[in-house]
Amino acid sequence: MAFKEHHRDRGVRWRLFGQMRAAVWLFIFQFIFLNQAEAQIRYSIPEEMKKGSLVGNVAQDLGLDLKRLRSGRARIVTGENIQYTELKADKGTLVVNERIDREQLCGDVTPCSFTFEILLEKPMELHPVTIEVLDVNDNAPTFQNSHLEFEISESAALGSRFVLESADDADVGENGLQNYILTPNDNFVLKQHVNPDGSKYAEMVLQKPLDREAQPRLSLKLLAVDGGNPQRSGTVNIDVNILDANDNAPVFNQSVYKATVIENAPKGTYIVTVNASDIDSGSNGMVTYSFSKSKAGTADLFDIDENTGRIYVAKEIDFEKDKKIEFRVEAKDQGGLTDSSKIEIEVIDVNDNAPVINVMSFTSPVSEDSPAGTTIGIINVKDLDSGENGQVRCTIEGNVPFKIKSNVRNYYALVTDAALDRENLSECNITVIASDAGSPPLSTKRSFYLKVSDVNDNAPVFPRGVYSAFMVENNSPGVSVLRVNARDSDENQNARVSYILEDCEISGSPVSEYVSVNAESGVIHAVRSFDYEQIKQLVFIVKAQDGGSPPLSSNVTVKLMIQDQNDNPPQVLYPVQTGGSLVAEMVPRSADVGYLVTKVVAVDVDSGQNAWLSYKLQKATDRALFEVGLQNGEIRTIRQVTDKDAVKQRLTVIVEDNGQPSRSATVIVNVAVADSFPEVLSEFTDFPHDKEYNDNLTFYLVLALAVVSFLFITCLVVIISVKIYRWRQSRIMYHSNLPVIPYYPPRYSDTLGTGTLPHVYNYEVCRTTDSRKSDCKFGRAGSQNVLIMDPSSTGTMQRIQSEKSILDEPDSPLEVS
Repeated sequence: MAFKEHHRDRGVRWRLFGQMRAAVWLFIFQFIFLNQAEAQIRYSIPEEMKKGSLVGNVAQDLGLDLKRLRSGRARIVTGENIQYTELKADKGTLVVNERIDREQLCGDVTPCSFTFEILLEKPMELHPVTIEVLDVNDNAPTFQNSHLEFEISESAALGSRFVLESADDADVGENGLQNYILTPNDNFVLKQHVNPDGSKYAEMVLQKPLDREAQPRLSLKLLAVDGGNPQRSGTVNIDVNILDANDNAPVFNQSVYKATVIENAPKGTYIVTVNASDIDSGSNGMVTYSFSKSKAGTADLFDIDENTGRIYVAKEIDFEKDKKIEFRVEAKDQGGLTDSSKIEIEVIDVNDNAPVINVMSFTSPVSEDSPAGTTIGIINVKDLDSGENGQVRCTIEGNVPFKIKSNVRNYYALVTDAALDRENLSECNITVIASDAGSPPLSTKRSFYLKVSDVNDNAPVFPRGVYSAFMVENNSPGVSVLRVNARDSDENQNARVSYILEDCEISGSPVSEYVSVNAESGVIHAVRSFDYEQIKQLVFIVKAQDGGSPPLSSNVTVKLMIQDQNDNPPQVLYPVQTGGSLVAEMVPRSADVGYLVTKVVAVDVDSGQNAWLSYKLQKATDRALFEVGLQNGEIRTIRQVTDKDAVKQRLTVIVEDNGQPSRSATVIVNVAVADSFPEVLSEFTDFPHDKEYNDNLTFYLVLALAVVSFLFITCLVVIISVKIYRWRQSRIMYHSNLPVIPYYPPRYSDTLGTGTLPHVYNYEVCRTTDSRKSDCKFGRAGSQNVLIMDPSSTGTMQRIQSEKSILDEPDSPLEVS
């Protein structure tokens, strides 16, 4: 189980370089003093833990609430390709996500750890987390070669040293290589040494002279063991061939050779020359150079000339992997005597790594009403180079309303620099340029596609302030008048325009009784047929409203002008035409030419040329005597009136308008040619009436007279029958000895004013001499007809009837038409 690290002495010495120490202190300084990094935690876990194993409770150790982790979208950000841990935001725990091999992760560097950040948003917080991976003893020491051969002269001096191949143990600390063991023998003992970097190597030291004649070959075994539990080991076989006498070994003129090389130096680049001398002569004084087997693999980066000792670059050197390279060189003479010297090569960094941009988060689309300073993305920029070559600066390419801010080391926030307007900028490609400070500088570009989402910030706009249209009156209901159109620069639902008729009144009625508007198309329809004579113009307001929330709207005034049609005939105002009376104009017989008889006055409720009237004489008793003014309707004499001219003159005048087609009206003008009124009266008394009208009137009068006569005779017969019946009854009772019992017929009442017949009517007929109409009236019930019973005589009935003349009735009607 993971556990939080406490300061205690593990007995393990950590090897840190000066630059790494400075970077760590700088990292700690930034995360302590930056507001966004509120806490830093460190966990220690053993390597090779199973996936899903608990590392630690992040929420508890950081003092964060689980709700804060969820609302802040807590996540792990790291620049590595492999994410070894996973954050369970719902539980606030950190668990193992991938198998962690400490040797693969850190090699021989101790302590082994990796760092990542837990990023929270709203507000942005950055919490560094360091995971120290503790070593377990899962690797045994290994030798690169399974067999080692040495050729040693029998004259080798006591104390001669023979460097053995070092074993590699990927584990570190107590689990790493701890000790070398040489199989027991009489000639050699094992001496172990520790390099400045903490690695160990062994040497065989000759403690007893060799005797080739007694034992020409020695076979030994070197055992490398670690300190783990259980302990692991590795072996290598050593064969020693004893040569003939060579009593002087080569000696290097320097114990340590130092040099520098630029990373990415081409193959064959010269680095340094080593030199060793042997005071022997002949073949025993010839020295050859080779790389020591003390640290296998490191020297593969270089080549050495075995004769001259010149060292060259053999493979590409990467500063980011090896900042300082150390290895040993052996000088060997022909007798097998050797000496070794240390080579230290410092690698100089060059700007060969461009910055790398990693996107932590990016939000698209973003609302156009987002205020300036809204964060739309977070990026992490890293440069593997060091010094100025690793210093990164981020900019945004082009003129866009965005900027980039750096609040935390290597993290940059992409924010809006101004208010956004989707109508001007609906989408945008934001190109971020990350460049380092090297010479020449290297840069990296990363483009972000951002879409701006719409908000309802634009009302519909009509292309003009007033719409005008004309419509001919007497239109069909539902006919299309005109179409209004408004455009909204927003999009989708915010740009969907609906048209609404604003409430108002026209001539006291709602506007909806006159026109309607289609909500989708904006087409205005006439609800009913218009009459120019009643309404000449409609002015109303149409509102265009979008579908946003809240909706925005704008209004436009619509003017609908009604055009006149010739749908009304002229109306004659004078002379007045009456159905029951006769009006005549008098012309004296002494009238001269041009005498004004009368004037026909007419009007037309239409307008324009539809109301221009003209007058014409259609018929006349004597066309040679009168004429009508075409424009003014004046009737004048066109010659001198004579005694031969008839007294009664009948003129028919037609009044016609100027419409297409034209409409007309006729008027009859009666003219009396006489000098006195009695003469006119005697002539016009017998003025023939309309024959058809008189015939109809006569028919109805005869019919009414027949009905009245029939009813009168019927009533007379009934009365006589009743009187005879009662007379007979009275005679029977008079001659009998029975008591007299009065008989009361049905509905009989002894009250005065009533009779045995409930419905007795008077019929009144009125006729006049001059009227063309007569009137027939049903009178009231005959309350004047009274039957009176004499108490002294039971068989006697006296009928009193009062009759009045129809002309004496005060409320007798008279209709004149």
